[in-house]
Amino acid sequence: MKIQGFLDHLLKSAQSGGQTGSGPAGVLDTDFGKGALSGGALGLLLGSNRTTRKLATYGGLAAIGMMAYRAYGDYKRQQGGFSAGAQPQTVDRLAPPQAELHSQAILKALVAAAKADGHIDARERAVIEGEFARIDADAEVRQWLHAELEKPLDPAEVARAASTPEIAAEMYLASLLAADEQNFMERAYLDELARQLKLDDGLKLQLQQQVAAQPTQR
Repeated sequence: MKIQGFLDHLLKSAQSGGQTGSGPAGVLDTDFGKGALSGGALGLLLGSNRTTRKLATYGGLAAIGMMAYRAYGDYKRQQGGFSAGAQPQTVDRLAPPQAELHSQAILKALVAAAKADGHIDARERAVIEGEFARIDADAEVRQWLHAELEKPLDPAEVARAASTPEIAAEMYLASLLAADEQNFMERAYLDELARQLKLDDGLKLQLQQQVAAQPTQR
C-alpha cells in the first residue's frame, strides 16, 4: 500500500497549491507517479479552509515527524533524558518500510479528526472518494480510505494504530493540526484520543506547544 507517498504528496500539495517537488523530506519525498494532487483534495477531506491552511503550513510528512521528534525529545529530557544511544524514531528518521507504518497511522488520525465534528456524510464521502479516483490514487489506497471513511468514529480504534510512543505522538500531533480546537465536539475528541493513546500529560503539552509555536497561513 502506498500510504507513505500518498500522504506526503497530499500534505505538500496543500502547501504548494498542487505542485510538489524536492524539500526536506529526504526519503519521504518519493515519486507518487500519478501526477500532483490538488490542494482541494485535502480541503474535501477536512471540510475547512482554515484547517487546510493550518496543515499546509507544515508541509509534508517530514515536517510532522520533525515536530513530533522535537516534542518527544523535550519531553524525555524533562523526564531525565534518553538511555545511551536512544533517540525518538519518528517518521522523518525511518526507512520506507517503517515509515509506511507511521504514515498509515497518521492518515488514519487525519481521517478520524475530519469526522470528529460529524460533517462527513454519505454524499461528502462519495465526493471525496471520487476526487481521489479522479487523481488516480492507488486502488489499494482508495480501498483503505473508503474503509476508514465508513467506520464509525471511535478514538479507541484509532489509537490501536499507535504501536510505538512515537507513532502515538505523531497521530495526536496530526489530529491537532486537522481539528478545530474551538469546536466542542472536536475538542472532546482530541481529549479522548490523547487518553486512548495513553499520552503522558507532559508529552501532550509538548505536542500542543509545538503546534502553537508555528505560524498559520492565511
